[in-house]
Amino acid sequence: MLMRVVLTDADIAALTQVPEEARSIVWDDTAGNGQESEFLDCWASAICNGAGELIGIFALYSRNRDKITNWPQKIVAGCVPSCAAIIERGKTRLQLSRLDRYDALTGLLNRNAVTTILKEMTLQAVGAPFALLVLDVDLFQDINNLMGYDQGDALLQTMAQRLTAQCRSNFITGRLGGDDFVVIIPNGDHDIANAFADSLTSAMREPVVINNQEIIISLSIGISLYPDDGLEIEHILNRAEMAMLEAKKTARKSFRLLGSIANDDVRARVIIGSALRKAIQDSELELFYQPQISMKNNMLYGVEALSRWHHLTLGTIPPSCFIPIAEETAQIEAIGLWSLEEACVQIVKWDKIGLHVPTVSVNLSAAHFSNPSLTEQIVNLLARYNLAANRLTIEITEGGMMQQNIETMTTLTALREIGVGLSLDDFGTGFSSLSRISHLPLTEIKIDRSFIINFEKDVSSLIVTEAAINIGKRLGVHVVTEGVEDMFQETRLRAMGCDVMQGYLFARPMPPGDLLHWMQTRSSFAS
Repeated sequence: MLMRVVLTDADIAALTQVPEEARSIVWDDTAGNGQESEFLDCWASAICNGAGELIGIFALYSRNRDKITNWPQKIVAGCVPSCAAIIERGKTRLQLSRLDRYDALTGLLNRNAVTTILKEMTLQAVGAPFALLVLDVDLFQDINNLMGYDQGDALLQTMAQRLTAQCRSNFITGRLGGDDFVVIIPNGDHDIANAFADSLTSAMREPVVINNQEIIISLSIGISLYPDDGLEIEHILNRAEMAMLEAKKTARKSFRLLGSIANDDVRARVIIGSALRKAIQDSELELFYQPQISMKNNMLYGVEALSRWHHLTLGTIPPSCFIPIAEETAQIEAIGLWSLEEACVQIVKWDKIGLHVPTVSVNLSAAHFSNPSLTEQIVNLLARYNLAANRLTIEITEGGMMQQNIETMTTLTALREIGVGLSLDDFGTGFSSLSRISHLPLTEIKIDRSFIINFEKDVSSLIVTEAAINIGKRLGVHVVTEGVEDMFQETRLRAMGCDVMQGYLFARPMPPGDLLHWMQTRSSFAS
């Protein structure tokens, strides 16, 4: 029996108090004693969830004129709890499905859902063309730093609403993560995509009011076309992301189609960026470790963890190639967090076989230090693997350390307070001042290998290196020199008072399983 019932607030209040009141809502005793219906009687009850909220009505109708038992009441009473469980389970499934597909902050599709839709579009019998736009909010990190992450989230919600308002009903919109959004235009071509990007850029110029302040927002937009720019989903996404980055570099508040700016270098970056995303998902990266030797006692001071990547078809891709691309495509944070956990796992493995590695240095980018949860993530890792904080040293480049915004300094201070080491990498290659370095909570500085390459021929290199070592000693931190490759360099560095050396003279970066053998073959380092 199909029935449409509209409940008033009074009805809902009555049903939650007296579930049997449901009969008066779904059954009318005055309707001619059932003459207008094949049913002769009805038993009903409200269905409430565990919180006492009304979620439905269960009704049992009868054609039987004889009412000799109370079975109908028992059936209703027995079915109501089961109905409540079924309804709640259905709601939970819908909620989980929504969480799996939609971004919690903006309500737009998330990256996984967008990728799934793209795959479905490309697997159609007749692959219809489409345009894909990746949009990035210009200077969003500055807004976060100035106004706080809550206000930044409010801005993203406003941008999502504006984006949705500009899209036609058949457009697909999503949030890829951070301040990156995506729009898919079915049957979109070059002209359609450009026209939409132009109109979207104009629409976004209207000021946004955040915390009683008017902010002018602009977007950098990258465009790729299917199938013109490729057939693989990750490849098309990556081309749009690279085009967006080109737009951001050349002129913010603009849009780019990668095909119009493509060259061999850009194409290589697109291919590597796409492959890197898959490598991170499939755990194709690995860490090698390069020993660091204490000059005080010739013992192992620690090791530096270095990312390595061997692709099945592209071959070995050096860090100097894929790390900058990871930074450009916002994948560097994922690599850094993976490196931290992988290093912790390896320390535990070494400890179990009796190989004591005092500390492992892990390189993190400046982007990590803008994440307010970094310290908590590291604390959780140390607790999970039962490691002392001093077993980890975090390396950040001089350029990244010199930003010294509030978030970075707060994170650096918090890391030192819990006992994690902090190393200033590539010291001497940036444009930092001594006054700024003196305020950093460092435990060591690392002198870049470029300073010691020409020791024998360049007196200036000797002078600068010695000055850097003296600065480290004045600051009360360890001085590590990278790239030591011959005995002449080692001898001069020892004479200058360098604390720790690292380089091919002692060992190349090696897989973790080779470190024990290396230690055993160098008895002077064995403890």
